[in-house]
Amino acid sequence: MKKHIPAFKTEAEERRFWQTHDSSEYVDWAGAEDVLMPRLKPSTRSISLRLPEAMVEELKLLANKRDVPYQSLLKVFLSDRIEAELQTAR
Repeated sequence: MKKHIPAFKTEAEERRFWQTHDSSEYVDWAGAEDVLMPRLKPSTRSISLRLPEAMVEELKLLANKRDVPYQSLLKVFLSDRIEAELQTAR
């Protein structure tokens, strides 16, 4: 018999739950079907970030060479660094 999935007040609460619990104890995955969600986008939050002008200009130059918006390139750089930091912390 599968365990009952609790009701969650927030997405963050649910995320924390699934990070510490095995879903196979709660869901019968034998009947699961693969689905595609091509329009699914991660939740985003706008922030204000002050950077030196020279850094922004250099970022724009790098982004221009890659033909991407500089904000997108900054997100890639941040994502890469966060992943590297998490790997060294493990």
